[in-house]
Amino acid sequence: MKTILHKANTRGHANHGWLNSYHTFSFAGYYEPTRIHFGALRVLNDDTVAGGMGFGKHPHDNMEIVSIPLSGDLEHQDSTGRHEIIKEGDVQIMNAGSGISHSEKNASHHQEVKFLQIWVLPKEKNITPRYEQKSFPLAERKNKLQLVVAPDDAHAVWINQNAWFTLGSFEKDITSNYQLHNASSGVYAFVIKGNITLNGVALEERDGLGIKDITEIDIKADSDTEVLLMEIPMQLN
Repeated sequence: MKTILHKANTRGHANHGWLNSYHTFSFAGYYEPTRIHFGALRVLNDDTVAGGMGFGKHPHDNMEIVSIPLSGDLEHQDSTGRHEIIKEGDVQIMNAGSGISHSEKNASHHQEVKFLQIWVLPKEKNITPRYEQKSFPLAERKNKLQLVVAPDDAHAVWINQNAWFTLGSFEKDITSNYQLHNASSGVYAFVIKGNITLNGVALEERDGLGIKDITEIDIKADSDTEVLLMEIPMQLN
């Protein structure tokens, strides 16, 4: 087993007033040559957007962009004509493919929206841009793992990569286990809330841990905790 630990307080940080953003990997004005990516995982941003504010229309291509709201409502519009509201419990993916423009803003003028934005390098380039959004009942991840992103499961949102994302919400002292879909993959874990131990490594809120050369991950909740596990290819195309 090989691991790389990214403590929460080592992340890049940019506070623009309307946007308070923490970057696990190099992004925008934050550059750290040892933290460019973990396999195909390129961006993991932990964003808080003030009421009524947001990102203006901007382009993307050849990137798989996943948004996971943690609280509040996120409004999405894009060049395909999509206009959606994404809420806690929803997971959205935008397969940018050959090119798409979109905007994201806080759907509320009174409440902050907190969300994770995650970029994964694609398996195939220049596909037709695609958007998908699904709701995942929070009760179905209580004390177990809930698959939300996959290339091969109709219940999850589809990703143009051999990648699987699962969310879990565990009560203190609950144990669980994650079996990798592909032995050559790595897993990047991000602790949304609380404290958790993964394969003997203790993690705190907003810590990140990359693990490779494994076939499974043992999970122990050291407090009431929420965690995101991202299984991704370690070899880039």
